[in-house]
Amino acid sequence: MKLWGGRFSKETDSLANDFQSSISFDQRLYREDIRGSMAHAEMLAARGVISQGDRDAIQKGLEGILSDIEAGKVEFSPDNEDIHMNVEALLTARTGEAGKRLHTARSRNDQVALDFRMHVREEAGTVIGRLLDLEAVLCRRAKEHQGTVMPGYTHLQRAQPVSFAQHLLAYGAMFRRDVTRLEDCRARLNECPLGSGALAGTTYPIDRFRTAQALGFDRPCGNSMDGVSDRDYALELLSALSILMMHLSRFAEEIILWCSWEFKFVELDEAYSTGSSIMPQKKNPDMAELIRGKTGRVYGDLMGLLTVMKGLPLAYNKDMQEDKEPVFDALDTVELCLPVFTGMIDTMRVLPENMRAAAGRGFINATDCADYLTKKGMPFRDAYTVTGRLVADCAARGKTLEELTLEELRAVSPLFGEDVYEALKLENCMALRASFGGPAEAETARQIQEIEAFIQARRS
Repeated sequence: MKLWGGRFSKETDSLANDFQSSISFDQRLYREDIRGSMAHAEMLAARGVISQGDRDAIQKGLEGILSDIEAGKVEFSPDNEDIHMNVEALLTARTGEAGKRLHTARSRNDQVALDFRMHVREEAGTVIGRLLDLEAVLCRRAKEHQGTVMPGYTHLQRAQPVSFAQHLLAYGAMFRRDVTRLEDCRARLNECPLGSGALAGTTYPIDRFRTAQALGFDRPCGNSMDGVSDRDYALELLSALSILMMHLSRFAEEIILWCSWEFKFVELDEAYSTGSSIMPQKKNPDMAELIRGKTGRVYGDLMGLLTVMKGLPLAYNKDMQEDKEPVFDALDTVELCLPVFTGMIDTMRVLPENMRAAAGRGFINATDCADYLTKKGMPFRDAYTVTGRLVADCAARGKTLEELTLEELRAVSPLFGEDVYEALKLENCMALRASFGGPAEAETARQIQEIEAFIQARRS
């Protein structure tokens, strides 16, 4: 008979039993379930709800179960539906009456909420650690390429000169926000649902603050109905992971473009590339493509859980069993993608000469030409028009702005002087962009230092 079978006189249909069983996926919560049960037993004994002898038997039994699970000696039963009932059944088999007393003042509803919340808290920390690894690699590669000129793009059209360091650090800024989003999620979820019961608390004299503290929470959930029915933290995690994957996907897209022969800005290490079964010359960026593809999978996990939750009345509903698989899948996906992506960036070969050659075409110093005239006294809008005419003329003649003679430049404005060529030199165009957040070396050095301090603060 099932642990909840007291009211029933008939066994659950075998298909229905398999349909509702979640042990195939929620067994990964065994550590959280056992840890929560230990804290609950400790509190019950301290409050006189169970005896110290029962507490000792329960704690010893749970420690043995944990050890056996991790040694691969436990086979979970689908007849016990989920990890909570599997652990309780094992405990009762080992400790008898003491094990039966563990569930006093507790419901599976608050167990489910507790275990899942603890798991999300732990795994969010793991993702943060992997993001910090990626940030460290970005800082190292950025230091190598503060003076590497490349074309910056808007609309995928060459726009203005930037450094490769500046481009990498833009992603550094994105991943930094991803870290803080995950930190915010962890901070908001850190309230303990244990003691909420099925939805209305309990008549036993429990101490919810004691169990919350023992399990590393800041406080108990303030409303017992919300405690068992809240899944905002799971949705918030999936949202943060979706944004993170979007950032990885954007970066992956650029890597895919950059390693093509049309750009050839970087070359991926062979350890992070694959070949073709028919075309021997191919070196494909499959890791980047897979990360780009897996982004849609994480988006689907978010949309799936949002849809599950959108129509549920308070408090707990069995629909909420559908919360775990999308979260587990998203976490597994992100935790798989991040180290692969980090290794790919860490080992890729940068080709500065190709970046510089591309920067030399496309008139990406046109804004600097207009700025030059503006600093000589011409209104910017007039300087913009003059420069636009020069660009059109150069495009028609197959020239660059810096290849025009001084006489040709002065034919459109007497404000041009010999110093214009220094102003149009791409390295100078980049170096003079020293405004806060810009690509000048002093500014990229500041950005690197900020990210390194950010990493250090979280690893110290």
